[in-house]
Amino acid sequence: MATTSSIELKDLILNTNIGTYGPNDPVPDYHLLDLTLQIDPVNVLILQDRMADVFDYDPLISKLMALALTSHRETQEWLITQIAQLCAQEPAIQTAEIYLRKFPVDQGSGTLGVRLMLDQADFAQLRKNP
Repeated sequence: MATTSSIELKDLILNTNIGTYGPNDPVPDYHLLDLTLQIDPVNVLILQDRMADVFDYDPLISKLMALALTSHRETQEWLITQIAQLCAQEPAIQTAEIYLRKFPVDQGSGTLGVRLMLDQADFAQLRKNP
């Protein structure tokens, strides 16, 4: 079996504005993001403790947070598409699983989300046509 490695971000609350709601519609309190990024194992199985040898995810998180604030969106799918495009700008990312969900769905309970899984060919296409 080949060695694989990933960076996993779970339950990141995004300050974003998604959807259009009527006066009696439940409005989500927040949107949560889970992001699993496959990266080259050489960036995880390192020979010494140096930042230069790892994938620095902090700038990506800052970009994600800034992206979430940029504008109103009608759909979660549009924000996921924009997140995928942002991830494609990082050459170290080989594949990604993006899961965005809102809470609550109704009467203070439930989550409803959209998941997108991108493989290496998908990223090659995104990088070719940003």
